[in-house]
Amino acid sequence: MSDFRQPGPPGRRRLDCVTRTAEYEKTHEDGRYEAVRSRDARFDGAFFFAVETTGIYCRPSCPAVTPKRHNVRFFPTAAAAQGSGFRACRRCRPDAVPGSADWNVRADVVGRAMRLIGDGVVDREGVAGLAVRLGYSARQVQRQLTAEVGAGPVALARAQRAHTARVLLQTTALPVTEIAFASGFASVRQFNDTIRAVYAATPSELRAAAPARDRAARRTATPTAGVPLRLAHRGPYRSGPVFDLLQREAVAGIEEVSGAPGHRVYRRTLRLPYGTGIVAVQERPGRPGGLDRAGRTGSGGWLEARLHLTDLRDLTTSVQRLRRLFDLDADPYAVDERLGADPRLAPLVAARPGLRSPGTADPDELAVRALVGRAEAERLVQRYGKALDAPCGTLTHLFPEPAVLAEAAPDGAPGALAAALADGAVRLDPGADRDDAERALLAVPGLDARTVAVVRTRALGDPDVAPPGPAVPDTWRPWRSYALNHLRAAGEWENDR
Repeated sequence: MSDFRQPGPPGRRRLDCVTRTAEYEKTHEDGRYEAVRSRDARFDGAFFFAVETTGIYCRPSCPAVTPKRHNVRFFPTAAAAQGSGFRACRRCRPDAVPGSADWNVRADVVGRAMRLIGDGVVDREGVAGLAVRLGYSARQVQRQLTAEVGAGPVALARAQRAHTARVLLQTTALPVTEIAFASGFASVRQFNDTIRAVYAATPSELRAAAPARDRAARRTATPTAGVPLRLAHRGPYRSGPVFDLLQREAVAGIEEVSGAPGHRVYRRTLRLPYGTGIVAVQERPGRPGGLDRAGRTGSGGWLEARLHLTDLRDLTTSVQRLRRLFDLDADPYAVDERLGADPRLAPLVAARPGLRSPGTADPDELAVRALVGRAEAERLVQRYGKALDAPCGTLTHLFPEPAVLAEAAPDGAPGALAAALADGAVRLDPGADRDDAERALLAVPGLDARTVAVVRTRALGDPDVAPPGPAVPDTWRPWRSYALNHLRAAGEWENDR
């Protein structure tokens, strides 16, 4: 008797599984609708909803009238909503939300792919280049991304290009043709078609519809003044400890922190795929508990930034690197809920809600600095760093590339690390496998477990790293990196460097 004709438990088990899955999906979507109904900004970027009667998709906190449940569809990404024919809401601007925290937490191929796409790899190297970096075939990457996030790599990159184009249209006075290529589009026609499809407007109409603050920024945005941006985050953001860390670590020539606490400005140089950049980010103390002016929970905020780029095609990449440096895509509610349940950490979390785990704007640079320390890093910058064509105040150099260090100073642990980074034996890009990278780092002569833990936390953005030393409870997982930051902020854990 063939299997499909056999009566009894196997068939019932399959049917029960399907039923449970359907019930789960219905309950899951009902919970999402409640988030939409309450305009809960905690879920902005975690999912998007679209209204079939209007053809528009929004963020959960959209202030428009809540649509009826039977008219609503949910999508994991903006690209998935766009692929289903929905256009972005002009009121809530869903493309401007923080990225999903899942992509930074997850270490699987989908999480790695999303980080690489955010870094602009598809625009620069195509889907084939993305697949090579991930160690999968292009077909496998397409299949896994479509199954998980509702869109393939091309659609995800297209949505990102559209967002970059909107930012440039509304905050700069650059010609539309220049914006098209700066955003990563291959032609002006492709640019025009995408803007119409995503925003239901021509580029000129989208520029004219810019909010008042963006129109004001556009008047001051010149090639010398840079591109002004608001780097959004969800929930409370404890900016003081982040800027404290950056100030302690600042390497002369490539970084500086100026101003009084609470109003500091962090500036640094960047080596980017198409050119160089200088970025400035302002400290902005957040509202306690992430409350907005109306007292609603879940409201996020932003950090003001200004980017000076020698090539505007680097805009998307530089923004993503700043987001990783300042940990802007984190979910502080999930972190604080888990860590706040621990008796030792509860008072620390209550005192510093929204404490982040800073990353880096340049993973290779961070690895070298973690090994050699600040003083030696400054010497390396002055001796081997590339001088900027146009220095800006105290910012005069780029940090030396690994290949330059490997050739100029091949001896010792720094030389071995630089050589491993230069030849690809150690990969620290956004799509690197964290476990593979850790094993490769530990194989480099002169690197100890503590240094590798710092690199894994900061360069690879791992939220769950416990350095060697006193035992760290498993109950802090998957947020052990954040737990240790709370202990450091309270003076209960020694600095790693």
